[in-house]
Amino acid sequence: MNDSIQNKHQGIEIGVYTLGDLVPDPHQGQTISSRQRLLDMIEAAKLADEAGLDIFGVGEHHRLDYAASSTSVILAAIAQTTKQIKLTSATTVLTTTDPVRLFEEYATLDLLSNGRAEIIGGRGAFLESFPLFGYDLNDYDELFMENFELFQQLNQQEKVSWQGKFRAPLQEAEIAPRPIQTQIPMWIGSGGSLVSAERAGKLGTGMALAILGGAPNRFQALVEAYRAAGNAAGHKPSDLKVAITGHGYISATTQQAKDEYYPYYANYRQYVDRQLGKTSAPLSREEFEQMTSPETALFVGDPQLIIDKMMYQYELFGHQRFMLQLDVGGIPFSNVARSIELLAAKVAPVVRQLTSKAVAEPRT
Repeated sequence: MNDSIQNKHQGIEIGVYTLGDLVPDPHQGQTISSRQRLLDMIEAAKLADEAGLDIFGVGEHHRLDYAASSTSVILAAIAQTTKQIKLTSATTVLTTTDPVRLFEEYATLDLLSNGRAEIIGGRGAFLESFPLFGYDLNDYDELFMENFELFQQLNQQEKVSWQGKFRAPLQEAEIAPRPIQTQIPMWIGSGGSLVSAERAGKLGTGMALAILGGAPNRFQALVEAYRAAGNAAGHKPSDLKVAITGHGYISATTQQAKDEYYPYYANYRQYVDRQLGKTSAPLSREEFEQMTSPETALFVGDPQLIIDKMMYQYELFGHQRFMLQLDVGGIPFSNVARSIELLAAKVAPVVRQLTSKAVAEPRT
């Protein structure tokens, strides 16, 4: 991998990610087209790259209310308009993805991006991919482990012989193309499950932990369990990397950020509840104020508040990467762009400096 990419900054890596949701604007009721949403995602990545952020992620969903079902294609388009920023899925639904095809796609992305491809593998928030691709949800655990183990073998060998339960066997199969990186980095995504945290530790991958709200200290036990499982399995502490992801919005003042973000976040919450079949009352402003208070994991405020929250989480977790989702609920792209600029210019330099001494020595 290009050293200028690998060692671009000291301190933790900071970036943004998107799921490409297609949510009606709460003010006008209009929904952006899938084409425009994709173009905005590419432009957001370009802006993040030019501003000096470290990582850009695209999530996978297979629904009409999301624009991103093919993350490798979107990231390949982004690769052609960016130079330095790392490109990751966020997440790949590993249980319903053919590992051979996944490796081929991300090895191709790695070549097109000059060694910037990564994968976060996980289950995902929705289950539509299981019937879509002909898998049984009851096989989730077996599917995950089989696909993960095969992917890692593909990652290590140019020719593979393999036999499993859920796909055709391989006999001296040529796995091409080969990426620029020695191996494509694989992280395992966790939404708060102790089982997934311990599994990531045992497998020796990075763990991407989604903390979308509430008190972040309730996730401390998961990070500790992840590192304990990794240490017990004999993995080096330097391989046990933690990424924290969350929702956020940044403006010049905290009051402005709350005023602007509230209608979109309330819109997003109610929309997701409907997607999951839940009936819920609209999010009140009072509830929103509690959710964005200084001790919570919802990153809404001015740059200093964002810095304070990031550093509080760093004290809890000692993580190596932090990523924000800035575009939920139909927020206009102009607002997203401003948040990216503030994250890159006002937040990231301070947090990198404050974490630069400790990040090279992951906790055990």
